[in-house]
Amino acid sequence: MKFMAAYLLAHLAGNPSPSKDDVRKILDSVGAEVEEAKLDMLFKEVQGKDVAELLAAGRERLAFAPSGGGGAAVGGADGSAPATEEKSKKKEEKAEGIKVEEEEDDENMFSLFD
Repeated sequence: MKFMAAYLLAHLAGNPSPSKDDVRKILDSVGAEVEEAKLDMLFKEVQGKDVAELLAAGRERLAFAPSGGGGAAVGGADGSAPATEEKSKKKEEKAEGIKVEEEEDDENMFSLFD
């Protein structure tokens, strides 16, 4: 998926026919590992095809894909909350104990919009 995303990103940047090197540069820029076999497979699949046609074909395949998920558990036989809800409550309790210092560290993090 990351290979296709990098390919499409290069295309959106104005390169009508991205090369393997273009895709490698994009993946390297974000520290992603480049597996040559997968990169070769991507270029074998997209060779001679228009990006708009590829997207349309992908959209058609997704239309028939299961969009999944059954109903969530409401409670146990004794009316207790499901285990995932209990875990969620525990995480919230832990989060409430976080010190303000950690929030200040978030301000120093890298931002894509700086």
